[in-house]
Amino acid sequence: GEMQLAGAWELRSLNSHFHGYSALAALDGGNLLALSDRGRMLRFSAPGRGGGPPRLDWFSVTTKGDEKRLADIEAMTRDPATGRLWAAYEGSNLIERRDPDGGVRQVQPEAMRDWSDNSGPEAMARLADGRFIVLSEGSARWIEDGSPGLLFPADPVEGAEPLRFRFVPPSGSRAVDMAQLPDGRVLILTRSIEWGLPPGFLSKLVLADPADIVAGEAWRGAVVAEIAEPLPTENYEGLAIERGPDGETIVWLISDDNRSIFQRTLLLELVWRPNEEARVTSRAPS
Repeated sequence: GEMQLAGAWELRSLNSHFHGYSALAALDGGNLLALSDRGRMLRFSAPGRGGGPPRLDWFSVTTKGDEKRLADIEAMTRDPATGRLWAAYEGSNLIERRDPDGGVRQVQPEAMRDWSDNSGPEAMARLADGRFIVLSEGSARWIEDGSPGLLFPADPVEGAEPLRFRFVPPSGSRAVDMAQLPDGRVLILTRSIEWGLPPGFLSKLVLADPADIVAGEAWRGAVVAEIAEPLPTENYEGLAIERGPDGETIVWLISDDNRSIFQRTLLLELVWRPNEEARVTSRAPS
């Protein structure tokens, strides 16, 4: 349809920092930055873009060990105008801001205090107007469908108080990352797991409009793509969006190998050229 696979790569390294990527951002100059759930970073040139050698290192300033709770980065977003980065830590329900000059600020928003250790912030996007959307991996109350979501009117690190809502993903799946499109809507990466050895994964890209978010209500989107066989399936957890040289939208996906010999670190490049005459609505039936 409107989304086409442009390339697929398996990334490998013997470096001990290389594993578990769960967040992705597009940087300037055709570079990508991946962060892991153990506080590591991988900065590398997107395939075909040239550039220098990849850099692997620590990212987390909270710990330089393998205590996952203090280094479990699951989401990242970036302001291209300033170069600022925000990372979300699931185990501690913490949002960290990195400034280009090396400054670091952290906050544990009160609205995220009740999110459990394994159901904290899993997806986060800074919108072009300065607002932030943060989605939990956990479930809402048993009488409601969906997962808790927060819409901050400004930078959460500066103490902004959020609006609360629920994100309802496709049945059986959870939101694992998201990023804003050039037209203001967002793509949300969702994933479902079929447990086995090796486990199976089904990933979907959901198109949703932040303008549809209402306090206390459910926010839904429409599925615009599935990553399923015969495409290379894996545990995709990181998503980044950039504008291509011809104005097309490029969507990057990276997978988390969970430090497992049965899984791989894959990078996918998707190109989306939406048909404006048959524009997909973000409102899906309940």
